[in-house]
Amino acid sequence: MSRIDYKSAGVNIDAGNAAVNLIKDKVNATYSSYVLSQIGGFAAMLDLKALTEGYEHPVLVQSIDGLGTKPIIARMMQRYDTLGIDLLSATANDILVTGAKPIALLDYIANDRLDPNMIDEFITGLTQACLDNDVSLIGGETAEMPDVYLSGEHDFVGIVSGIVDKNKIIDGRRVEVGDKILGFASNGFHTNGYSLVRKVFFSKGYDVDSYIPDFNDTLGEILLSPHLNYTRPIMASLKADIDIKGMAHITGGGLLENIPRVLPQNCAVNLDQSTWEVLPEFTMLQALAQLEDHEMYRSCNMGIGYICILDEENAERMLKDLAHFNDYNIAMIGEVVSGDRSINIIK
Repeated sequence: MSRIDYKSAGVNIDAGNAAVNLIKDKVNATYSSYVLSQIGGFAAMLDLKALTEGYEHPVLVQSIDGLGTKPIIARMMQRYDTLGIDLLSATANDILVTGAKPIALLDYIANDRLDPNMIDEFITGLTQACLDNDVSLIGGETAEMPDVYLSGEHDFVGIVSGIVDKNKIIDGRRVEVGDKILGFASNGFHTNGYSLVRKVFFSKGYDVDSYIPDFNDTLGEILLSPHLNYTRPIMASLKADIDIKGMAHITGGGLLENIPRVLPQNCAVNLDQSTWEVLPEFTMLQALAQLEDHEMYRSCNMGIGYICILDEENAERMLKDLAHFNDYNIAMIGEVVSGDRSINIIK
C-alpha cells in the first residue's frame, strides 16, 4: 500500500510557501507605520494609538464581502489581476458610506488546489489597489480544500477596517426634502449580478471571447472591468468640510434597494436617468433577457456605482471641487422629495 501524506490527500504545503514567497514583498509595500506585524505570522497587529491620533472619538468601522460568481469569469479567462481590485473596492466602498476612511484589509482565498501564480496575480492587483488608496494589506489566509471546492474553483473574501470620528458619522438622518443627489458613474457590473449575466449571455450563445461591437471589446474583458473605488474623491470632499448627509454604495439590489437604506421615513428620491449614461452592457442584458426596467434597476447599478446626498450649495461645491478627479464621472442626477423611501426613475 502506498504511503498517504498531506500532499497526496490534496493539500500542498510547499505550494503555500511558494505563494507567500511570491507575494511577501508586494504585501509589505502596503504597510503603513502603524502596522506592527509581518506576513507569515499568526495574527495582524495595528498600533491603535498611532492610528487614532487626531480623532476626538474614534469609531472602528468594518465590513466583509466577497466577489460572488465573478471569479467564474476570471477562471474562464485565466486572468485574476482585476479581482484583487474588486475585493478592496467592494469592501472599502461599504464602509466609506459612513464617512470612515479605509485603513486595513484582511483577505481570504480558498480553492481546491493552491496555485501560487494565480495567487501572485490576484495579490498584484490587490496590493496596487491598496497602495492607490492608502490601505494596508495587513494579513490574509489561503485555504486549500479539495472536495469542499470543485476542480478549478476559487473563492475570495475581504474584511476591511476603517475609522471615523463619532460626531462625523454619516447615516442619512439629516437628509431632507430638497436635497440633491450626486451620482458617481460605475464602469460596468462591478461585482454584482454575475449569476444573471452568465445565465443570460451564455445561454444566448456568447462566450468570454465573443467580440461585441457595442462594447468595442470582448465580453470577457468587459465583465472583468474592475469595481471602482470611490475612496479618494469622497475623502477629499470630507477633508474639505463638504457637508454630506448620506451616501450609498450601489451594490446588489441596485439603485432601488440601496438608496432607501440611507433615507428617513418621510423621504423619497427622484432620479433623472437622462443625467447619466446607461452603459451598453446593461442595455444588451435587458434586451437579451427581456427584463422590465424595474428588474434591471433592482438587479444592476445601471451606470451609477455610488451616490451622495447633500443640500444644493454643498452639492454644487462638491461638483466643482472634484472636477480635477478626471478618472471619475460625477453628475447631479436627482433630488429628495416627499415620500415613503421609494426611488423613482424618471426617463
